[in-house]
Amino acid sequence: MIFRGKFSSLYRHLHRSAQFIGRRSWLIGILSVLTVAGALAAVNYVKIETQGAYRIILANGIPNHPTGRFPNAHNPNTISAQNYHFRVAVNPRKASRTTRLNMQDFGIALNGVPFDPFTAEFWRRDRSSGWNYAAMTGKTDLGLDMNHAHVQPNGAYHYHGLPTDLVKGDNPSRHSSLLGYSADGFPIYGLYGFANPKSPSSGIKKLSSSYRLKKGTRPGGSSGPGGTYDGTFVQDFEYVAGLGDLDVCNGRDTVTPDYPTGTYAYFITQSYPFIPRCYRGSPDSSFERGMAGGLGPPGGGRGGRLGPPPGGRPPPGGRPPPRR
Repeated sequence: MIFRGKFSSLYRHLHRSAQFIGRRSWLIGILSVLTVAGALAAVNYVKIETQGAYRIILANGIPNHPTGRFPNAHNPNTISAQNYHFRVAVNPRKASRTTRLNMQDFGIALNGVPFDPFTAEFWRRDRSSGWNYAAMTGKTDLGLDMNHAHVQPNGAYHYHGLPTDLVKGDNPSRHSSLLGYSADGFPIYGLYGFANPKSPSSGIKKLSSSYRLKKGTRPGGSSGPGGTYDGTFVQDFEYVAGLGDLDVCNGRDTVTPDYPTGTYAYFITQSYPFIPRCYRGSPDSSFERGMAGGLGPPGGGRGGRLGPPPGGRPPPGGRPPPRR
């Protein structure tokens, strides 16, 4: 393959990087060119390799598919390369209890882009209020693109829901393909699974979550935003065991094409919670943000991203400000 002009220096840089990393690595999409608004923006890079009991995932967070226009009216940030260094267990085990997902990435897609369900926007711009605006319910415009993604203030592109371009090959007649790994090491899939999670011959169905909107109205005054539970906030939803196919962490024990003898697996759904909000295993500390220590990339630094700082006064009407 021959590269000329503006591509040639880029190729030489990637070639040197590949030699430094080592030829025995599994390199995915190292020369996938991302085009945004008709201009060369960056090149997708991700490496996934097994080292003992762990999968090590190095990535720059640049997607291997087209994106929406960033900045935009509701997301004033520009996509830029990151320095991700994540670690997940190769053979994860369920923990004795679930671990709640905090303001961090839930997992990482095979293309090196994080799954990050929460937003940085809170009622009255106050994180301590406990009322977090939801990204995917259509009640708040946070500038998401066609892949249900947008950009952090530090340039990190991330998914809030099902990445449309990653599931183009999926269809209702077969099990969803593997999308990535959660921080606890269990696999992440798309919409479709086996009707009977123990039987590949049971047919295929679109899996449903077991969450629903709460009934009634939110507390008002200084305690909350008031109004009907309509999906504006994460706290508008409640889990009802057995309501759908999936458990409180949007997963289940199942066989899959990648795990024919069975595994616990997470699924991304078309309704809340979209991306899971808790773990059934033990999440690796490399996914935590702003933590001193942990698994860091060579030469210093660490995995994950720092979350944006809390805001100040609330915008008019209590609506969230544009993503900054």
